[in-house]
Amino acid sequence: MQVILIQDVDNLGGRNELVSVKNGYARNYLFPNKYAIEANSSNLKQLAEHQKVATKKEAALLAEINKVLEVLKSSPVKITAKTGTSGKIFGSITSLQIARAIRDQKGYEIDRKRISIVDEIKELGSYKASINFGNGNVTEIDFEVVGE
Repeated sequence: MQVILIQDVDNLGGRNELVSVKNGYARNYLFPNKYAIEANSSNLKQLAEHQKVATKKEAALLAEINKVLEVLKSSPVKITAKTGTSGKIFGSITSLQIARAIRDQKGYEIDRKRISIVDEIKELGSYKASINFGNGNVTEIDFEVVGE
């Protein structure tokens, strides 16, 4: 029996996916728990329309991500930190500070959880951080730590 999944089901498939299952599994488990609907002609048309809309949304999101990437790569982000006489900073630079600097200097709000720093930053200089936008869109940005 062909069914369209409404929700992700472990070991079966993801949302809005057309799968083939046994009749009893569909009638006794998937339909009562509202995990799936029957794959009749009207539901298949709705699925096709939903996939078309999702494709357009994904293309628009990808265009927006590319625009943000161009702005982020245009120039390094500068982060100010209090330093001692030897050039070492008090504390270390965190992803939260990078996210705030991007918001203030570039005008884009990026969640700090999407930013990852490879090494612990305790000195002035130029460094790299990676930003994960999801769907395999990962980029590295340059940032510079300068003293106050």
